[in-house]
Amino acid sequence: MIWLSCLAGMIILQRLLELMHANNNRRWMLAHGAREFGAEHYPLFFVLHAGWLVGWYVEAVWRGLHLSGFWYLWLVAFSVAQGLRYWCIASLGRFWNTRILTLQNAKLVCNGPYRFFRHPNYWAVAIELIAVPLIFDAWLTAIIVTVLNAVLLLKIRIPAEERALRDSSAALNTEHC
Repeated sequence: MIWLSCLAGMIILQRLLELMHANNNRRWMLAHGAREFGAEHYPLFFVLHAGWLVGWYVEAVWRGLHLSGFWYLWLVAFSVAQGLRYWCIASLGRFWNTRILTLQNAKLVCNGPYRFFRHPNYWAVAIELIAVPLIFDAWLTAIIVTVLNAVLLLKIRIPAEERALRDSSAALNTEHC
């Protein structure tokens, strides 16, 4: 139970600090003329991530509070995803956010993991959403949340982000990294 509660507490604290950081960046960007896109779908991600946290915690307790036989592999996957996610945050600097914001005449960020592939932050989060529940054999939560996350990303979020980039002058500066 201690591992479960410690990891859940760490993730909650981490996410709250990240939301504060994102909100500071959002205020800065809006003060500099940024436009927000896709605000109507933003609550869906809040619900998904809160459901994920509650889901794997409850499922782990329900399954008897044991670590998966491969817990160490899932913990490594989670740790690697964390590293990728923080590399994304550092690479985007003031432009990192949990929302879709564009700033006129800003260049598209093409450093860090963004020089290798598009949307690396979404890959990192997708890995986290799978790995953490599987540490505790909460495979039902891992499957359900992974499918819901994929639908939200592929059908709603990424298309909205791509439209935002096309509509902003950032797309004029560089089409792709």
